[in-house]
Amino acid sequence: MSVLGISTLEEALYRHFLRNPGTAADEMHLLFHASAESAAEAVGRLCELRLLRASQGADGQVLSPTDPATAVDQLIDLRLRELHQQLQAVTQARHLTTSLCAEQGLDALPPQGVERMENIAQIRNRLDDLAFFAREEVLSVDPYTALTADSIAHTRPLDLRCLRRGLRIRNVVIKEALNDPPTLAYLREIAAHGAEIRVTDDVAERIIVFDRSTALVPLDPSDTSRGALMARETGLVAGILALFEKIWAQSVPLADLTEPTDASRDDLSETERQVLQTMCRVEKDEVGARELQISVRTYRRHIADLLRILSAASRAQAALLARERGWI
Repeated sequence: MSVLGISTLEEALYRHFLRNPGTAADEMHLLFHASAESAAEAVGRLCELRLLRASQGADGQVLSPTDPATAVDQLIDLRLRELHQQLQAVTQARHLTTSLCAEQGLDALPPQGVERMENIAQIRNRLDDLAFFAREEVLSVDPYTALTADSIAHTRPLDLRCLRRGLRIRNVVIKEALNDPPTLAYLREIAAHGAEIRVTDDVAERIIVFDRSTALVPLDPSDTSRGALMARETGLVAGILALFEKIWAQSVPLADLTEPTDASRDDLSETERQVLQTMCRVEKDEVGARELQISVRTYRRHIADLLRILSAASRAQAALLARERGWI
């Protein structure tokens, strides 16, 4: 009953009186190994909450419990009122932004406005915050040709956390990005967790929108290192949303670009089997390529093919799936 604001001792006392209605509260502290003062306070609070009712008996005052259904309903109503008051207090705390920004010598961003950010670290931190507090969906168009290992390591936990929280993620990437094995594996991984990924042949726009209310676009689409603009103006965000939906409608699902015959293959070629076995034994691609006497680029291409064939999001998952099929 702690979720309803009832302490362990208070719950124990209420349950005792449910089993023993009409009994006195004298020496109740001895039964529950508590001090007389704490037991008296607990009984008093239960009476205030109307979970216990006092009446006069033949031997003095006795206590009877309120019906459990009524008691729980009362506690729920009380807790909801408290939570509503807390929610109001929290939502009214936005005025703190102004005073906190003043500590940094910055002007606070108004609820409806545009903020210019030219520092990459600042942009990344703002994106992290927006992703953390997003409640419904995250939309993005990313015209990258490949993601760096650092970008994947930073983005993966954010995306997976959003997906675990039930957010809808819709992401458009360009087709060229699928030629990069780590990028393709990452897209497959988040898609397996519920993200909706679509692919377009070419797109120049870079867009990200949180909860259809906050949008980020680069200051210079041709040079994202110059900074970004964060918009909350309703008209601007609506225009960016319309552009996203147009790009989304003209793109194709990632799954449609997967070779349908790969998942049904019963065996591997000799080269694919050798690459698979080597991949499971050695960590560095350079070592694996040298063992097989092929170039690192060819070795990595074979690994990308294996990930696609096995519908695996990572090399570790590919190894597990291959063992399940008896390929290693």
